[in-house]
Amino acid sequence: MTGADGRFGRVARFATIAIVLAGLAGCGGDGEGSTRGAMLTGAGATFAMPLITLWSSQYEAVEGRRVNYNSIGSGGGIRAHIDGTVDFAATEAPLTVEQFQRAEGTLTIPFTIGTVTLAYNIPGVDELRFSGEVLAEIFLGEITRWNHPQLQELNPDAQLPDQRIVVVHRSDGSGTTYVFTDYLTKVSEAWADRVGYSTSVAWPVGIGGNGNEGVGGAIRNNPHSLGYVELSYVNSLGLPTAAIRNRAGNFVQPTLEAGTAAAAASVDELPAGHESWHEVSFTDPEAADAYPISSFSYYLVYEELGRAGDRMTRQRAENIVRWLEWSVTEGQQYNNDVENAALPESVRQLNLETLDRIRFNGEQVRTW
Repeated sequence: MTGADGRFGRVARFATIAIVLAGLAGCGGDGEGSTRGAMLTGAGATFAMPLITLWSSQYEAVEGRRVNYNSIGSGGGIRAHIDGTVDFAATEAPLTVEQFQRAEGTLTIPFTIGTVTLAYNIPGVDELRFSGEVLAEIFLGEITRWNHPQLQELNPDAQLPDQRIVVVHRSDGSGTTYVFTDYLTKVSEAWADRVGYSTSVAWPVGIGGNGNEGVGGAIRNNPHSLGYVELSYVNSLGLPTAAIRNRAGNFVQPTLEAGTAAAAASVDELPAGHESWHEVSFTDPEAADAYPISSFSYYLVYEELGRAGDRMTRQRAENIVRWLEWSVTEGQQYNNDVENAALPESVRQLNLETLDRIRFNGEQVRTW
């Protein structure tokens, strides 16, 4: 089981801050001296909400500028980016080829490494193991009871009940869903043929929850349930997490170290920030100590900020770039506080090269 009382307090506090900031989105003026140019707006992944909320608080204390982030899911963040209604978006799902074409000039900036857990609620069971193949059969509706022979074989010492498995999944467009279904697609031909991977899929079975918060709450409130939730949320809810058998045959718990190990093999083969990232994935890696369901979280921002029209100014453009730069450099020291891994140095350098590409009306913004 992951989590501790101290982490519960931290993540709950960050969630409270996020709610307050979201409420401020509709308040205040739009003059350059108030909201415009002073408060930046972002939207997207609930996966990244605890980290961005913590960053927002720290950034305002240091720089005196506020960042309002609305955790509407990766799908919503991508739509807001394509529509040009936010200064930046956050997602665990890189843009598809079609989305990248629609949002011409998009820069992709990884800002943390997150982990998708399999959280469960089985009274009296504190340790649980899964293989990818068995997870796929559960989410396909082919394994329906906790005492199924395949589950009992993986967990010979557990007293698994003769109870129906309550499957919980996301109901909104979600980067967490993208990461989880990307993993299932790699480990199960049946899943790949029948469902596939995306930010939103046609779930064969289960009940839906909105956001990581909604899925975590549904698991907590439904005995004998199972669902996928980002690591920081299960800690705040006090839910146990399962060990997953990786490609090397080892059962690995979701930890910062295991998520970082999963990313380590990929960081030397990443695209440039202005290129398409649709093929980037490090689920189901070969490393012996890697947790198999981990991912980057990404910022999406346009290379030419002047395309936003009248709502964009040179000062606002500089504020956007300074925020992005701070979060992928100085802000990385706070990642572990909310169970997110910091970026490797090579990825930080790649991000700084990407930020140098940002323009306002054709002129480079990052001149400092």
